[in-house]
Amino acid sequence: MNDPVKFTADIFLPDMLYAVTVRSPVARGVLLGVECPPLPESCVLVTAEYIPGKNELAGFSVPVLAEKNLSYIGEPVAILVGPEPGKLAELLVHVTVNVKEQQPLFPPEGDVAVKRDIVSGEPEAAFEHCEKIAEGVYRTGTQAHWYPEPHGAVAAFQDARDSALPGLMIYTATQWPYHVKHSVEQVLGWESGSVTVSSMAAAGHFDGKIWYPSLVACHAALATCISGSPVKLMLGGEEDFLYAPKRSAAEIRIRSAIGAEGEILASQVNASVGFGAAGIFQDEIIDQTCIGSFGVYRRGAFSFSGGGLHANIPAQGAFAGFGLAQGAFASERHACRIAEAAGQNPAQWRKNNFLKVKQSLAIGIPLNKSIPLPELIDAAAAASDYHRKWASYELLKNSRRGKPGAFSGQMLRGIGITTAFSGSGFLHNGVSGNGNCTVEMRLEKDGSLDIKTSAFFSQTCPPPEIWQNIAGDILGIESSAIRLSNITGEAPDSGIATASRAVSVVTKLVEKCCLAIRSQRFRRPLPITVKRSAASAKKPDSGDTAYSSDAFSRLSWGAAIIEIEIDVVSLVPVIRGIWFTADCGKILSPQRANSALRTGIIHALGWASREQIFYKDGAIPPELYRAYDIIAAEEVPPITIEFIQSESSDPRGIGDLPFCCIPAAYVQAVSQALDHHFEKIPLCSGEIWSALEQKQQHEPPHAEATEAAAGAEAAAGAEVAAGAQGVST
Repeated sequence: MNDPVKFTADIFLPDMLYAVTVRSPVARGVLLGVECPPLPESCVLVTAEYIPGKNELAGFSVPVLAEKNLSYIGEPVAILVGPEPGKLAELLVHVTVNVKEQQPLFPPEGDVAVKRDIVSGEPEAAFEHCEKIAEGVYRTGTQAHWYPEPHGAVAAFQDARDSALPGLMIYTATQWPYHVKHSVEQVLGWESGSVTVSSMAAAGHFDGKIWYPSLVACHAALATCISGSPVKLMLGGEEDFLYAPKRSAAEIRIRSAIGAEGEILASQVNASVGFGAAGIFQDEIIDQTCIGSFGVYRRGAFSFSGGGLHANIPAQGAFAGFGLAQGAFASERHACRIAEAAGQNPAQWRKNNFLKVKQSLAIGIPLNKSIPLPELIDAAAAASDYHRKWASYELLKNSRRGKPGAFSGQMLRGIGITTAFSGSGFLHNGVSGNGNCTVEMRLEKDGSLDIKTSAFFSQTCPPPEIWQNIAGDILGIESSAIRLSNITGEAPDSGIATASRAVSVVTKLVEKCCLAIRSQRFRRPLPITVKRSAASAKKPDSGDTAYSSDAFSRLSWGAAIIEIEIDVVSLVPVIRGIWFTADCGKILSPQRANSALRTGIIHALGWASREQIFYKDGAIPPELYRAYDIIAAEEVPPITIEFIQSESSDPRGIGDLPFCCIPAAYVQAVSQALDHHFEKIPLCSGEIWSALEQKQQHEPPHAEATEAAAGAEAAAGAEVAAGAQGVST
């Protein structure tokens, strides 16, 4: 097993060369050629014409090096290789990329890459007879993954003494080792089995290390084959920030017909998701966005119209949640808007309107078990004193409406609540990662045990000791006698370590292998080798778009409450507390689970409040790298996490839940404090200042807002009375 604390940058091999990337200077155009000054004998410039195999990543239409068409600023067009990193940096300045520039498309414009149109019932008819209509436009921004080490790879011949040997070892931090392997073999035109991948540490990746490591690994592998020496290619921190994939931005419009009791009679959703120059996982992301946009509420008739757009910026795509988080932000903000229009406590509205067992999520995925969200809400509300605080802040909010100077010298407070779910799989089979997942075990004659899985070891995977403990408990073997291997070739293909598959799928296979060995160990001679696989789920036959039937069969559930206060002078929300409750099935390691949730909460809060990325003429301004604002350790607010005991004996995903819960809870808290519907993230001081300035102009509320305020004030009064008697409404 690899040293879990070792990073790619730590690798140094004898006679190792270094590589840097030559990139496109334009967002769209035709590549005419690459010119460079005379190079020393020890240096070489690698272009697409050097590629002996297919100039494309395995399963994706992504060129390894641009051959003709250029799609974004920073697209790789060549690799410069040499023995001295400093000298390469000097040479890189003098390399010229000749292009014929074309008119680019920048967001929000773009070419439609994927489209979805789903209709259930007759939503238009419901709008003709409803009590009220709730509408909102909800926008989520791009976010950087901010892993501890930039993308990089080291490639070396497996026998360094014979550079003609057709075999390479690739060292890289990747969530998908076999994709690296297949991509490098395809680019080199080599037979399957000629490339071995050793996964390095990738802690805190948040799905930023899925497919891009394959691209960098192909560059390093090409350089090694051409130079005959080991080659290390490490992106610089700023280079990685500017050109590596980011979370997809989204704009989601929701219009709902509301009944007399605040129930949803019908909903219409229109979603637009940006994919940049490459539509990696585009079907998965647009469909999970659809699921998230409707949330887990009874919705009556509904329609969904969604599209993914290609534009001339670097690839946008997977981040924890695969689009589910963007949709969840919209549905949870919309739920609060409906609750306010109905004059109801947002927590109680949710408890009244959850889906029931045997009902289905938006695209027809059935809920086979009862939803524990009411229990999660009650637990979070009790820990945070939510009901009393919400009622008090609601009364203060309503008392300020329409009064001159109501915000002067005030310390404004608000509290927000959200609920969410996340799955442990993919909607789509094949290259999206829902293929077969295999684990192999071998019990040796000396009583030692080998556990082999390509699922790498990172912060979002179970630590090796968890799998060792499972094996030790079942087989009675000491941990010191249990070895783990994740090197391709030695370990079978376990698929992508994402969407909690390493927790929910691989862990189950480890257990099955152990049970199989236990049943054979005293009846068969040693060594004993067993393999167990989780095959792709079969797709249903009905419908225009087929989905994997078990994509969301193992749901995790969460509820979050955030309380904030705002000084009207600084206009910076200060978080007084975060309370998070979760049902994630069997908890393998309470400490590890708590750490994963806490880390996710901090990063999700950064996405909601400050991590702002924008493109200017197709590129992220370089100064934004230094200004990119992440939450420092000393800024982390008080966080309380509670796991609700589940009847499930299976572990389920944890890491994605905060991204589906935290942003909407934060924005709702700020919205209550300012009495203003904020509907985008990141929610920065500029938007808060604009809203406060509007309030200070003393504009009287609209008639519709006045009606909603009266209902909310009456409900708030009841909440205060109930709170005084120690009763939770």
